[in-house]
Formats: sequence, structure tokens, C-alpha cells
Amino acid sequence: MLLIASSTSFAQKTSPSFQNELDQLLQNDPLLKGSLTGISVRCASTGEILYEHNGDIRMRPASNLKLFTAAAALSVLGQNYQFKTELRTDGEIEGQILKGNLYLKGYGDPTLLKEDLTNMAKRLSHSGVTKIEGSLIGDDSWYDDVRLSPDLVWSDESAYYGSQISALTISPDKDFDSGTVLMDISPGSNIGEPAQIQLSPATNYVQVINQTLTGSPEGNTDLSVERKHGTNTVIVKGFLPIETKTEKEYISVWEPTVFVLDLFKGELEKQGIKLLGTGKPGVTPQNTDILASHTSMALSELLIPFMKLSNNGHAETLVKEMGKRRLGEGSWEKGLQVLKEELPTFGVNPTDVVIRDGSGISHVNLIPANEISQLLFHVQKEVWFPAFATSLPVAGKQNKMVGGTLRNRMKPLNVKAKTGTLSTVTSLAGYVETKDGKTVIVSILLNNLIYEAKGKEVEDRIVELIANQ
Repeated sequence: MLLIASSTSFAQKTSPSFQNELDQLLQNDPLLKGSLTGISVRCASTGEILYEHNGDIRMRPASNLKLFTAAAALSVLGQNYQFKTELRTDGEIEGQILKGNLYLKGYGDPTLLKEDLTNMAKRLSHSGVTKIEGSLIGDDSWYDDVRLSPDLVWSDESAYYGSQISALTISPDKDFDSGTVLMDISPGSNIGEPAQIQLSPATNYVQVINQTLTGSPEGNTDLSVERKHGTNTVIVKGFLPIETKTEKEYISVWEPTVFVLDLFKGELEKQGIKLLGTGKPGVTPQNTDILASHTSMALSELLIPFMKLSNNGHAETLVKEMGKRRLGEGSWEKGLQVLKEELPTFGVNPTDVVIRDGSGISHVNLIPANEISQLLFHVQKEVWFPAFATSLPVAGKQNKMVGGTLRNRMKPLNVKAKTGTLSTVTSLAGYVETKDGKTVIVSILLNNLIYEAKGKEVEDRIVELIANQ
């Protein structure tokens, strides 16, 4: 990780001329006209503020809030923390018959995959069971039943980044967007035919209404994917040119607990296990026996897809997990209480911030740039800091599990930083190495923008100016 032993070299260069360069950029860049900018630059070794602009003004951080969630989760849960999923029963196995109910109990694992359900079904099959006389119960009671964070915009609820939070959920692939399905949309064999749509994991839980057409080779791809509110009916509309590449779209499911149950019933059938009862949500009784279980990767490893890909579902799951572990309630209210209790550990004043969720998707969240840079300074002393630092996107590294959301930005520079994007908001915060090998901490918050993508161009120019000192 980038660390510096002394701030002397950089501090000497933060002369009026350097400060004037930044000031002139902020005052004269037409992309910032009418917007609000907060900047904080600190020495990574001393915490000294080397430059600030509106550094104490509370602004919307977007996904830079995930820096706070990650730090708090590492502090509260520990970098070796693992989630689990258990298969339990309240009955007995007599010969090949399980006389009782089967309980699939979730503990919040956002990295559970269909292959993990397959392995648990195989474990049951290997015990000799071919028939279950009871029902299959999906238990998500480890968390509360509030599925969406309080300020989530209604139009985002079918998007992958607005997926529902449940203690029993599943991801379609190793990007680990829990509570979603992946749709592969390919052109038909002939012009005028509907596109071909495949779901992963394969399921009948999601019903697709295909209103697409395969277009001519010179046409443009123009697709829309929308899930009807309160249902798992997905409408796919638009055009896909023939012989074009497959389009991938993630879409959230309604009630992920029931989705997992549906998938697990299918896995039982594949293993030749007949379920006589129904599949439904419920709560596992106290006196049950474990038949199979799955344990997730450690939190230090989970941080990679969480932070590199800016996974909202992971952030909200970690908030609920912190609430459950420390205060006995897996809710946003208790989880955010725990998060705020951790802030003084990182030099952050809880009274200076407004935190409404763990992901930053709320437009009500407000954090000053100086508080973000303060957190990034203080976490360097923590035993888990290497895991935290490794999770940050690295500028210009094309591997998405290294470069993450910075893989196509600032390639010549040595930057490890978290990005953030909301409508009218963009942000960047992390560690920047200067050309003489020193490291500074940078926090940039741009609010009230017309074009977020243009805001990122401004961020890059600011970082380049700092790195060249």
C-alpha cells in the first residue's frame, strides 16, 4: 500500500502557486458551473490538511459512503468473518424418508450461489434421503423483513443495484449481485425474429415477456428491461441487430427468499429427492439438527467485489449484520446505529454526518470531504488496513477485480480510490502517489452536476494536478 514517511516534500510544494492551480480549476471549469465542490487533501503520514475547498460542507457522498461501511464492518465483524447457510430438520431420517420439515436457514450470505445449493442437496442425498414427508421452509428471520432501504427511489427497485435485502438470498455469478437474475439477450437467427433470452440461474420464478425484435446488421442496440412492481414478471422490449454480441442485464427479483426456495426445490428434484409438502417462508424451531451447511468467503475477500464493483447489496447486508451481531437486530436502524458508534474510532465526528444507508444510494446522506479524508487517514493504523486498501479500485488496471470502477481511468497514475455516482453527484476518495513517491489522501465531492460523467473528467484532472506535485 502507498504510505509516506514525511510530508515535507509535498507540503513544501503546496505553495500558493499549487493552491492557485486548484482554485483556478474549480473556479473556471465550465463543467462545474452551478455545482457544489468539496475537496480535502491530507498528508497520509501526519493527517495534516494540505488543501481544502469547502472541506467542512456536508455533501452527498454517493458510494464514497461505502468507505465508512467497509471500515465499520472490518472493525465490528473482523476481517475473517464469514456468513453461513444451514440446512436443518425438526424430524428424523428413517431409512430413506425424512419424517419432518426441512429448513433452509439463511444468515445473510450475499455470495451464495446455485452451486452451493446443489452441494447441500447432494449432502442430503448422500445421507440416503429420497423422500421428505414435511415441507421445505425458507428461514430469513436472521434479519428483519424490511427489504429496501428507506430512501431508495422507486424506479431503482428492479435494478441490480436496488435489489432487496434478505438473510436468505442468492447471486447469479461471481460478481455476487445478490437478489438478482442475469439475463443473456442474444439476437435471433433471422431478422424480424424475437431475441433469445436466457436466465441465470435458470428458473421459472421469473417470467419473461419478450417484446424484442432482431434487427438489421446496421441497426443499433436499443433494449429496455423492466420488472413489474410487486411481481417477477419482466418485460424486455427493443431491438438487437443480428450477429451482434450478447447483451447482459441484471434485474432484481421480488422476494429473494422465495426465489432461493424455488431454486432449492429444483435441486432436490435433480438429486431424486421428492418433497411431499410445500415450499414456503417460515422460522426454524430451536430444536433442529444440521444436515448440511455452507460457509462464505472471509470478509477480507468479500470486500473485493463489494468495493471494486461498488456493490450496494453487500453494503446494506453488512449494515444489517453489524446490527444483528452487536445489538441483536438485523435492521437498518440498529446497523446504522452500530456504524455511527464506530465513527469516532476513525476520527470522524458522528454529529457532522448524516447517514441513511450503507451503500450511499440515498440522496439524504451527507458527509464533508474532510471527514472522508479523516477516515482514510485513521484506518491506516488498523490491523485490517491491508484488506481495506486492497479492496479499493486501482486506476488503469483492466482486471475488474483489481481496477474495478477505476479500470478505465487515470491509467498513468498510481491511485487507489473509491468512486461514487448518483444522479447529479460524483465522488472520489483514496490514496494518490505523487511523482516524487509520496502519498496523499484525497477526497473529492461534486454535487449538483448536470452530467455526472463530465464530473469524473474533472475529478481526474484534479487528481492529475495533485499527483504531479
